[in-house]
Amino acid sequence: MSLTKKRIKIVSGSSLIGLALIYLYKVAIAPAVSVPGASPVAHVIEEQRQWPPTEDAVQRNLQIAYEAQNALLMKQRQELLHTKEQLAQLEEQVRSLQASTPRKYPKVKYLNYKNRKRILITGGAGFVGSHLVDDLMIQGHEVIVVDNFFTGRKRNVEHWLGHENFELIHHDIVNPLFIEIDEIYHLASPASPPHYMYNPVKTIKTNTMGTINVLGLAKRVMAKVLIASTSEVYGDPTVHPQPETYWGHVNPIGPRACYDEGKRVSETLSYAYAKQEKVQVRVARIFNTYGPRMHMNDGRVVSNFILQALRNETITVYGNGKQTRSFQYVSDLVDGLIALMASNYTQPVNLGNPVEQTIGEFAKIIKHLVGGQSEVKQIKAMEDDPQRRKPDITRAKLRLNWEPKVPLETGLLQTISYFRNELARSDRFQESSRKYFDSPDLQRSRP
Repeated sequence: MSLTKKRIKIVSGSSLIGLALIYLYKVAIAPAVSVPGASPVAHVIEEQRQWPPTEDAVQRNLQIAYEAQNALLMKQRQELLHTKEQLAQLEEQVRSLQASTPRKYPKVKYLNYKNRKRILITGGAGFVGSHLVDDLMIQGHEVIVVDNFFTGRKRNVEHWLGHENFELIHHDIVNPLFIEIDEIYHLASPASPPHYMYNPVKTIKTNTMGTINVLGLAKRVMAKVLIASTSEVYGDPTVHPQPETYWGHVNPIGPRACYDEGKRVSETLSYAYAKQEKVQVRVARIFNTYGPRMHMNDGRVVSNFILQALRNETITVYGNGKQTRSFQYVSDLVDGLIALMASNYTQPVNLGNPVEQTIGEFAKIIKHLVGGQSEVKQIKAMEDDPQRRKPDITRAKLRLNWEPKVPLETGLLQTISYFRNELARSDRFQESSRKYFDSPDLQRSRP
């Protein structure tokens, strides 16, 4: 009898211990273990069963609903992450397909290694630089573009990306550059008033330290270098038209001084290196230039007038409109730069159009070519705005056999067409961006 009681006690104790272990497993271990295939909602509901009983049934129901909603959000986030991973994989596949698909480039002349040059263009993604790139690439040379993309745009040279003769380097010429080249076109500098006035100190650095780095590079590798100077070195001239022998009339502390004096120092540096270090130097003094790939918001008279006319806005003329400018098409300028580099002439050369236009007349020409209902209005004159600007190109005709060929109306029609397409492109991107960011799906997907 006593033996039977002992057995009963042993069995009862074992049962109690087993029940206790099962309880501890459910409370401490089971909630931490995720069951494969179980839904997040079922998992949350199972957790609610383990909550201590509460007298407030409404509160319990709210807690259950909250946890269920939270689990659903977690599931949606996991699905979103998975979708993002899939998109990244698709983008990588598209990139690999693009890389494996042969691109079509403009036709390029073949040059053997004796005639082919390695040419560096600083500021080569800008307005003038990108057109120079096109000409030199088509001639068959190897072209290396260096640009910090302050005013330049990769889109200006994207049609050459991947070509065996072309290389694009994102670099600020204020910092030294070490590269092997035969010729250098130093075009790096903001050239429109809003851009060079935006950061005057940076403009001065680009035209001094940047020029020193370019000339130092030319000295090390014995390369010929062309410095892109400007008609602004003449300031508000007292001699008309302006020959290269005119020393200029510049305000050294005015709003334009960072650019005007920066270019004057750039010329001084060039001839100092030529005399002291025997560097082969060419200097081009560039007058007002226009054409496709101009920056739409560069603040120059051509882009301002064309944009205002295309938008049917008032065409604003600074001052009385009697100040004069001369306008050359960009292809003429590129021809002049290449001719100057190829020449043996070392003194500064004016590159511009000797046909002079008043700003008031020019505004009427733009209005006529664009059409529309824009009115011409005079506003307050800008400080230190030159009153007359016309190049004497006798030296360019004599030494380079160069003069502008593209008539003003022909060049303006090309430029207007470019700006019209750019405006349409900008409007399309703006509309698609607005639709995307205003879409209900995007609003719901934000946390």
